Amino acid sequence: MRIIIDAMGGDNAPAEIVKGAVRAKRELGVDIVLTGIEEQVKECLANEGCTDIPVVNTTEVITMDDDPSTAIRRKKNSSMAVALNMLRDGEADAMVSAGSTGALLTGATLTVKRIHGIRRAALAPVLPAGEHGVMLIDCGANVECTAEYLLQFAYMGSFYAKKLMGCDDPRIGLLNVGTEDSKGGVLQHQAFALLKKAHEEGRINFIGNIEGTDVFAGRADVVVTDGFTGNVLLKTTEGAIKYIMKSLKGVFYKNTVNKLAAAVLKSDLAAMKKSMDVNEVGGTAMVGISKPVIKAHGSSNADSIFAAVRQTIAFVESGIIADIKENIEYMKLKSE
Repeated sequence: MRIIIDAMGGDNAPAEIVKGAVRAKRELGVDIVLTGIEEQVKECLANEGCTDIPVVNTTEVITMDDDPSTAIRRKKNSSMAVALNMLRDGEADAMVSAGSTGALLTGATLTVKRIHGIRRAALAPVLPAGEHGVMLIDCGANVECTAEYLLQFAYMGSFYAKKLMGCDDPRIGLLNVGTEDSKGGVLQHQAFALLKKAHEEGRINFIGNIEGTDVFAGRADVVVTDGFTGNVLLKTTEGAIKYIMKSLKGVFYKNTVNKLAAAVLKSDLAAMKKSMDVNEVGGTAMVGISKPVIKAHGSSNADSIFAAVRQTIAFVESGIIADIKENIEYMKLKSE
């Protein structure tokens, strides 16, 4: 398997990106190709004692200040644009980038293209909840959605949960302001009807509306929502996790007795912190794109890039894209 990594994407590029890529090649047994400013990338490779990872030279970098909707077209020789072109042309099996989410989504859509019949690709992170985690789809790619988009998100999330999260019959929940069937606005009412119909046909396991409090209670395996609501939930979750971990640290370091208690619970606290660490998750799949594209966290360090590559390997091997293609006729409201 060959994976392209955008070496210039992210807050800690290229050093941490390269470090993670080198570790992935050595420990995961995959071929890695790096795109980026050759001199800088090769210097980082030399620092890691690695000479067998090829570098495709580029002259531009897409930054967070660039307009996501035009960055790929304006910076055609950027590390991200070149990587996407290589993926489109079959020079690798998948791509990883910690660069601008908006630019990567736009570039993947315009260059690699969506799966035929999929209206919008979605960002689908897996949150730390329950036995398998819970997928949130969408979390920011599509601020405005139609009911058909949400139907397709549900199908794609179900395939992902089966293949990558270990859920035999993934429970699909529609995020809403209440659990009653009548709750929500026009979008939620229309989406509810479509999801219920798909459930009655035996194609997905739709459990109905769920509230925000249900997300981390393990009630659903896949939470379907529009990108605006999903992004608010995701960012709130990230902030809450940081607050909880900071508060726990304050409690355990408050006095000698608490410090002793912390020492007793050290391994359990470490495991808890690890389960909530974005660096352990690695990245977010751009579900609905015709080839595997993984968005790593913008603040990714080497461990996070390593985890993103590991996630990418699983995504490629899962056959999710083939599942979506095979079921596309059930995921559309109108024939094309």
